[in-house]
Amino acid sequence: MGSEELAANLFRITQTESKLKKDNISNEKDATKTHYNIGKNIREVIAKNDGTMLEDLPTPKKSLKELEKEKLYQEKIKMK
Repeated sequence: MGSEELAANLFRITQTESKLKKDNISNEKDATKTHYNIGKNIREVIAKNDGTMLEDLPTPKKSLKELEKEKLYQEKIKMK
């Protein structure tokens, strides 16, 4: 996940959390609906500003897990 996607996701999460607290939403159905609506609004803003939609962002060649494994392997080699 690149910085653009990470930022959009964090913004969606924080906005959803804020709305759930502000509107005192505690049941799953309303929470899911709120989450969906916030996500939809954020996607509309991205599209309106000619931004890249999250599904169109480039994906890394290697996952974070793969990169961590490689790093650990390199560290083990250096220790020998």
